[in-house]
Amino acid sequence: MAEKNWHAGSTILIAVQVVCLAGAITPARAESSALSAYLDGLEPSLVWEAVICGAAFCGLLTATALWINSALHRARRSQLRRNAFVSSAMNNLNQGVVMTDAQRRIIFCNDRYLEIYGLARSDLWADMTGYDILELRRQRGVLGVTDDEFYEKAASTNGLITELPDGRAILVKYFKLPNGGSVATHLDVSEQRMLSRQLASTKQFLESVLDNVPACVAAKSIEDGRYIFANSAYERFWGFSPDQAVGKCARELFEPNSAASIEATDRAALVAPDGQYRNEFEIERGSERRMVASIRIVVRNESNKPEFLLLVFEDITDRRSLSQELESTKKFLELVVDNIPVALIVEQVKDGRYLLANRSAETILNRKREEATGLTASDIFNAKEAKLIIARDEAAIKKRGMITEEHPISTKDGLRLFLTRRATVLNDAGEPQYLIKTHEDVTNRRQTESRMAHMAYHDGLTDLPNRAAFLQALTQMIEACEGTDEEFAVLCVDLDGLKEVNDVFGHALGDKLLIEVAQRFQDTARGGLVARLSGDEFGLIIDGKQPDAGLALAHKLGEALAPEFHIDGRAVRAGITTGMSIFPHNGPDGASLLANAGAALFRAKQKSRGTISLYQPEMDQQIRDRRVLHQDLSMAIKNGELSLAFQPQGIARNSVAESEIIGFEALARWQHPVRGQVSPAEFIPIAEESGLIVEMGEWILRQACREAASWPKPLQVAVNLSPAQFMHGDVVGHVHSILIETGLAPGRLELEITEGVLIEDFDRGLALLRRLKALGVRISMDDFGSGYSSLSYLQAFPFDKIKIDRAFIMNLGRNPQSAAIVRAVIDLGHGLGMSIIAEGVETIDQLAFLAKEGCDGVQGYLLGKPLPIGQYAGLVGRAEAMELALKTG
Repeated sequence: MAEKNWHAGSTILIAVQVVCLAGAITPARAESSALSAYLDGLEPSLVWEAVICGAAFCGLLTATALWINSALHRARRSQLRRNAFVSSAMNNLNQGVVMTDAQRRIIFCNDRYLEIYGLARSDLWADMTGYDILELRRQRGVLGVTDDEFYEKAASTNGLITELPDGRAILVKYFKLPNGGSVATHLDVSEQRMLSRQLASTKQFLESVLDNVPACVAAKSIEDGRYIFANSAYERFWGFSPDQAVGKCARELFEPNSAASIEATDRAALVAPDGQYRNEFEIERGSERRMVASIRIVVRNESNKPEFLLLVFEDITDRRSLSQELESTKKFLELVVDNIPVALIVEQVKDGRYLLANRSAETILNRKREEATGLTASDIFNAKEAKLIIARDEAAIKKRGMITEEHPISTKDGLRLFLTRRATVLNDAGEPQYLIKTHEDVTNRRQTESRMAHMAYHDGLTDLPNRAAFLQALTQMIEACEGTDEEFAVLCVDLDGLKEVNDVFGHALGDKLLIEVAQRFQDTARGGLVARLSGDEFGLIIDGKQPDAGLALAHKLGEALAPEFHIDGRAVRAGITTGMSIFPHNGPDGASLLANAGAALFRAKQKSRGTISLYQPEMDQQIRDRRVLHQDLSMAIKNGELSLAFQPQGIARNSVAESEIIGFEALARWQHPVRGQVSPAEFIPIAEESGLIVEMGEWILRQACREAASWPKPLQVAVNLSPAQFMHGDVVGHVHSILIETGLAPGRLELEITEGVLIEDFDRGLALLRRLKALGVRISMDDFGSGYSSLSYLQAFPFDKIKIDRAFIMNLGRNPQSAAIVRAVIDLGHGLGMSIIAEGVETIDQLAFLAKEGCDGVQGYLLGKPLPIGQYAGLVGRAEAMELALKTG
């Protein structure tokens, strides 16, 4: 505005000058006549000089006026350019600018200011003040403070930060001018604030990371060696508080030796060529010495001058110990790998070269393993073998998994069968890197497996088919005969007398007898199948018209075994008992046919040895009854239906009155809820056959010991142990635990065994008896004289007592041989230092004979029947006579 006003005035001034000049010339024309008269009176030359001077003067005036006008135009244009430049520069600033005069009237406001707050030029008016524009902003919602707060904070050193609704942040700074005016700048600092926040967050994150890394991190000033930072791990390692290390040097914090090591490491880092220094050194931490691994880095500023020293270290004391253990383990593993009986070879996939081979692989490679390293299959094997090996290797690599195969390999020991496993090892990129091959010589194993496969279906002694093979053959026979009128017979043949042969001559001779019998069976049953089903039981299958063909074969078998067997210079005889079933009349499948033949055999044994029995349907009922009784017995043991009866044992005297009671034998009794009292002769064999005798025997032993421990008189209690208890379970452990549990003195317990304990497995049985004897219990041989090898058992083990079998006692007075045997047994026992007790004593004459012959003890109905211990309360020292029935639990 001022420039425009100034320009208009210049134009008027020039116009005035021109008018004045014209005015000066016009009067001169009016007076031309006078001038002409005056000029006529002058010299012509003078006149012309005057005219020429006047014209020159007028030209000068005109030139001056033109020059002045041109200068004014140039000045005006220059001012306009300066004003446009200033205005353009102010409007293109990145911050808003508002200028006021001394009366706070706005004299300038640039475009950036309007843009920041969303205002337009049309929103402003003449003589608008700073307060007006603040109010306008407040109305537009872009100012949230009062005028006083605005000017006060904007004038402060940090300025005023205004948060706009769209999230932008504007930094306002207000300056007063010396002439009373002011200048305010408005800068958008949104991005700077965001970067500042990010920087603060990043700084906090980095500090958090450093504070939580497990390694110890610290920084120290190079100038004075004082710590300027230490993370939590560093503080924990040294036991410092958070700010204890910062501002101090090593000598102020650590032991002299440790400080010296730290400072020496610092100096080495400062002179290191690459500004880094790694080392391991020992420091003292309290009362212990620790080994640390350290790295120190010299950190430089923008001018590449050292600024501070960054150090990172970790405690490697345990790691070094582990490293030593690892090295030891590595050597151990190398030793193991080198000595495993399986050949191990590691091959590099890219070129097929062998990288590793253990000692066992030398058999495959036919050379020292050191010589094979770096070679390929083509270098080691002949062309044909190498081609086959390479093809198998490539197949394994292509599969990228495990490939297992068996194939023969030529070795120095000849052609052997090897089980080869190939496994591919992949690198980090998932590509095959190594091929691991193991070669295991399975020649002997496969031969053994072949023998075992044969043994699975054949008897190991006689090489006859076993029960499994016999059942398979039965199934095949049934399939062949189904839908036809064909018949065949199944024979179960029991070899009579095998037990006696084993007892008299030993098991070795008994085994040879079985082999001879098997051979005669095979020779006799031509066209029929012969199998060994169990120890002394054989099975046969014979087709043809039945039962004639089956009965004829049974008779031929009996005739074949009639002649004596001459084994190891001894003449041995054997017979057979036979049971027979017929397909399809006696069973639809192999299992039922065999079971029914077994039922017929059971019936034949009950009749007499050497007989032949055909299966009859009623035999099923007997078997079912036996099975039901077995199930009932199992439940009886669990439900407490068993009880104990006690039969007294006394010293052999001439009369019952003189026979002092020295103990009792505990005997099991079964009160069936439906059948009533079941005879031991009926349920004990079932328990023996089914294995229930083990559980039952343990219950009997526990209850008998518990009862005996309660007797006031320290009488002995005798308990029978079954051979099954010796064969199954820890009989010694059970006896020991029961004695501890019941509190019975071991010397009061007498365990009665039969010869079967030693017949089944002599060495094992003898070892168990010795362990039982070591517990302090007494061992008695029951039913002495009923077997054939008792003398050898007496020689092998020092029994405490021998019980003469009741069969000899019953015949005393009627059979002289019985008396002689009893007399001999008494003398034999006394000669061996063993006491003798006779069971089955029922008459005074028997008692008197035994007393006369020096028998130590007697047991039988004469002294007392097996009864509940309550019936013998007086004998055990109880004051009142009470019946005590021992129940389970």
